[in-house]
Amino acid sequence: MIKITTENYVAEARKAIKNQVLQKALEDLQQRFGPPTALSYQKLLEGPELRLIAQDIRMQAIENLDIILEKLAENIHQNGGHVFFAKDGQEAIEYALQIARKHNVKRIVKGKSMVTEEIGLNTALIDAGIDVTETDLGEYIIQLAGEHPSHIIAPAVHKTRNEIGKLFSEKLDIPFITDPPKLTQEARKALRKKFLAADMGTSGCNLACAETGHIAVVSNEGNIRMAATMPRVHLAFIGMERVVARLEDHDALVRLLCRGAAAQKMSTYVSYIGGPRSAGQVDGPQEFHLIILDNGRSRILADEEFREMLCCIRCAACLNVCPVYRKIGGHSYGSTYSGPVGAVVTPLLVGINQAKDLCLGETLCGACQDACPVNIDIPRMLLALRFKLAEGDSVWNVTPADRKEKAIYSVWSWMIRHRSVYDFFLRLAAFGQNILPQKEGMIRRLPPPMSGWTQSRDMKAIAKQSFMKRWKKL
Repeated sequence: MIKITTENYVAEARKAIKNQVLQKALEDLQQRFGPPTALSYQKLLEGPELRLIAQDIRMQAIENLDIILEKLAENIHQNGGHVFFAKDGQEAIEYALQIARKHNVKRIVKGKSMVTEEIGLNTALIDAGIDVTETDLGEYIIQLAGEHPSHIIAPAVHKTRNEIGKLFSEKLDIPFITDPPKLTQEARKALRKKFLAADMGTSGCNLACAETGHIAVVSNEGNIRMAATMPRVHLAFIGMERVVARLEDHDALVRLLCRGAAAQKMSTYVSYIGGPRSAGQVDGPQEFHLIILDNGRSRILADEEFREMLCCIRCAACLNVCPVYRKIGGHSYGSTYSGPVGAVVTPLLVGINQAKDLCLGETLCGACQDACPVNIDIPRMLLALRFKLAEGDSVWNVTPADRKEKAIYSVWSWMIRHRSVYDFFLRLAAFGQNILPQKEGMIRRLPPPMSGWTQSRDMKAIAKQSFMKRWKKL
């Protein structure tokens, strides 16, 4: 399993904010994808209302997931493929290793997959003595650097061309260059050798269709198609929620996925995989396996408050508009999923108390929901997580995160319901503020524990006379 370091969120965020190269990269990323995505929804044949239709499609699938997954498995079996339901990451990895041993696999080429990142597949395969190569260019860069992705669709956004040039010079034994097209060509040369020598290919899955018994993978590089067709065995991984019932539902969601991810009408490559190659076909795997992963998703499915989060199709549209992600980047989140989606999904998968800083760090501005191709109400679920952190929750095994804060707000709640007490507090605070540093009617610094409010801004001083008193006079 991937190591979860959500407890380092605050420290990592502070480091990211000071990294000017990262700040520029994140700003450019959001400018390139954020506004164009909103415009692309307007240009849909059905208009932006398709997002609401898509939300209904996703919710219907989630609420009938058992039936739809059974149909998907049945049709893949009919196509000649194999299906394995894994309750957690360990079961998924054990099945993958079992298939690799059966076919004496020594080399694997890997299409981009967040689910395999979630379960730490690469590490397990490498520990078993198998050579594993990421074939998405961004993921390949990250693998060579020994890092984790910082964005769902732009995993190496935090890397400069100079850093990549130095990395390629060291790892690929080539002269130092910084020209992006030339660097891409060098990666292509190295990866072609891997494709031709691979015994097995693996990939994730953007969406599966139960009606036809196929999975769809979307890319702009063609690497996933090569990983799925050239090796003799293909192993695909899918989160159990990433399925729809009908082909027409699948079509609508793929079109929205491409717009949400990169403001494209359609990605360059959309590959449909449902089984091994048929007699007479010259390419495609001889054996196809689909691993359907639970890994905590059933628990989310069982909770009506958070079930909507399973509608997510991992397009990264929310990352491309989130003001918090824009400042702290993906590595600050300390898990596979970053941005607003990570701020909800990660606490639900690894523990709300353990990942509490993620949901507490978001602004609740609503930009994520506006950008989401399936209109997921992420702000509502962030508030629900915060409520559980404040009050505790036995179902999710949550203990109150800060009992002192809860006590302070309880006192505040009682005080504002008793006018005389509140007025006394205001007079006391107005008197006490005179000893604080001020300039032009603004308080420059507050004492602890409120000092955080004035770290980067001044605060308006309390008026000499309250509104209620002025109102009575008037």
